[in-house]
Amino acid sequence: MVISERLRRLREAQNLSQGDIQERTGLFRCYLSRLENGRTVPSVETLEKIARALEVPLHQLFTDDEVPVKKLHVPKQQPAIIWGLDKKTTRQLRLFAKQFARMDGKQRWLILRAAAKINKEGHL
Repeated sequence: MVISERLRRLREAQNLSQGDIQERTGLFRCYLSRLENGRTVPSVETLEKIARALEVPLHQLFTDDEVPVKKLHVPKQQPAIIWGLDKKTTRQLRLFAKQFARMDGKQRWLILRAAAKINKEGHL
């Protein structure tokens, strides 16, 4: 079985949506969709995040065994600090990412265009 199929099966077996996995991992829903459709190859770090979100051992993402998924008790971690930023900035960045994932293509383009202009000129 291809890892993309395995990820989808494990997620669906636990009645979780891609949105649930997004909240648990911080990965964008569109990225999770590309993973499950085999359009991108995940890194080991990404697989670790997904395994933790699904509460399964990492090796279970690679097996074809049709054995029922055994939940693994994984202690909750403190929110990860992104790129060495402080907790408040990390939280704001995660909230922005969540809102950004909900936007359509035109809205995303507008935000990215404004950010590029701010970066280039220092203001709007």
